[in-house]
Amino acid sequence: MTCTFFGHSDTPPTVRGQLKDTLITLIETRGADLFYVGNHGGFDRMAEGVLRELSADYPHIKYYVVLAYLPTKQSSSPTLFPEGVETVPKRFAINFRNKWMVENSDLVVAYVNRSYGGAQQFTALAERKKKPIINLAPNAQQ
Repeated sequence: MTCTFFGHSDTPPTVRGQLKDTLITLIETRGADLFYVGNHGGFDRMAEGVLRELSADYPHIKYYVVLAYLPTKQSSSPTLFPEGVETVPKRFAINFRNKWMVENSDLVVAYVNRSYGGAQQFTALAERKKKPIINLAPNAQQ
C-alpha cells in the first residue's frame, strides 16, 4: 500500500505522536510499505522525520521526498522527481507534484483543519478520487 501526506505548514508539533502511531498501524495492519511526502511545510517535515525513524524499525518500508523543483542541495532522505514536472511553469510545480502524489497513492494521511490552502485542496482531490483519508486534525470529518 502506498501512502501520501498533506497537512498545513503550521501543524502543531503535538501531532507527531499521533502521526507515528497512525503510520505504525498502517504498516503493521494494512501493509503500508511505500510513502510519498512533500517538502514544503511543517507537516511534511514532521512526516519525513517520523518515516526516517520508522525505517530503522521497519526496514522493508520505503519513503521518498517528492520534489516539485530540481534540488539545489542534497537531501538526507531519498528523493523522487515526478516525470513531467520539469515541463510545468514553476508556479504550478507544487500543484503538479501534489496531484502526482494523489494519483500514485492508495491512502492519504492528512492534517487539515481549515477549508482553504493547498493541504485542503489536495485532500479534497483525494476524496473526490475515492482515496481513503485519515485526517489527524481535531474535529476533522473522516
